[in-house]
Amino acid sequence: MSNISQRIERLPVTPLLWKVLFLTGIGWLFDAMDQGMVAGVMAAIGKEWRLTSADLGLLGSASAFGMAIGAAAAGMIADMWGRRTVITVTLILYGIASALSGFAPNFAILLLFRFLTGLGLGGELPAASTLVSEFSPARARGRMVVLLESFWAWGWIAASLISYLLIPIYGWRIGFFLGGIPALYAAYLRKGIPESPRYLEQKGLIKEADEIVSRMELQAGIGEAKEEIYVVKKDSKSNFTFMDLWSKDYLRHTIVLWILWFGINFGYYGFVLWTPTLLVGKGFSLVKGFEFTLIMSIAQLPGYYSAAYLIEKIGRKMVLVIYLSGTALSAYLYGQSATLGEVLIFGCLLYFFSLGAWGAVYAYTPEVYPTKARATGTGWAAAAGRIGAIIAPYIVGLIYEYRGKQTGFTYVFIMLTIVFAVVAVVIAAAGVETKGLTLDDINEGKY
Repeated sequence: MSNISQRIERLPVTPLLWKVLFLTGIGWLFDAMDQGMVAGVMAAIGKEWRLTSADLGLLGSASAFGMAIGAAAAGMIADMWGRRTVITVTLILYGIASALSGFAPNFAILLLFRFLTGLGLGGELPAASTLVSEFSPARARGRMVVLLESFWAWGWIAASLISYLLIPIYGWRIGFFLGGIPALYAAYLRKGIPESPRYLEQKGLIKEADEIVSRMELQAGIGEAKEEIYVVKKDSKSNFTFMDLWSKDYLRHTIVLWILWFGINFGYYGFVLWTPTLLVGKGFSLVKGFEFTLIMSIAQLPGYYSAAYLIEKIGRKMVLVIYLSGTALSAYLYGQSATLGEVLIFGCLLYFFSLGAWGAVYAYTPEVYPTKARATGTGWAAAAGRIGAIIAPYIVGLIYEYRGKQTGFTYVFIMLTIVFAVVAVVIAAAGVETKGLTLDDINEGKY
């Protein structure tokens, strides 16, 4: 075990780790606000610009297309130039593009700005989860990454409040302004985030890594073991490539993760961006649709926090299987909802299980690749997933338009049920368990 990694593993959760989690999470919150805002905007802008269901699906897919490119590119850049650089630059890009979306004069320009927003959003998320994962000791790593992902729920709740309270009064543009401009301030705050010491160590920058870990040891009241020596030198093959992901060492992990990411993106974005619009189609008013979405968004919080607790108790694989299966069942029941009570109960369960699963996905993904490949592998898995996020809103729009508002609602959720169920089976059959493993164990392939 290397000196830097060994020292991190014996640390408790330090104030510096909490700082990294919080400042990274604030950016994550604004990312979620943007995605949640699109759900509110789709319902409002469809009436103002007289868009078809297929047009609205295209609006939902535009940012997802940018997210796919951003995730793939930023993952490789993060392995070359550092995690901290990527999460700062991508948040700036996201904030500017999101704010500009509020000035869009027509649908075509709005699609362009939504693509650029997605480029920043997609690039940030894999690098951010990798950074928090590498700062954390094994016994707390899964929990810390799920807590990072839980900021998504707060962002979505904020977006739901804006959609419920402000969009009906001030119009859809206010949503993009409130989502983009504060994100630029969050990017400024990220100047206080240090680079991942494990990344620095892997690049041979031992002095810089030592300074960060020494700071964490001082906070924890743990003295450095002077007898230890540095055993890690700069990796001669530091630039991990896309083709390396398909070598025999990583083939299984790559296939499983791509299926996981594609399925959960397809299922999640297949329902979450459409929720207010689908509820309007079932006869509820636009304001009532926003109100229901807000209530269901609050159900995300216990989903995340329960997953954060269980992930260190029963493991990543079991949490994924349980929460994905719960999402599949909830999606089916939600699609059969006929009364107000059923819509709220099954909708809350759908948000509870799906976001708990998302937390586990972000915790699990960086753990199956070694340090030199971690951001690249995570970024490409996220990019593969965004393909699902690209096509799902459009397919939902087509089904909804072809089958009609009532029947289409049921057909959409039957389709999503099947997707979530298939992914749960794949994880149960082929996923590996990483609970309790140090990142050095993972570097050595000790699954």
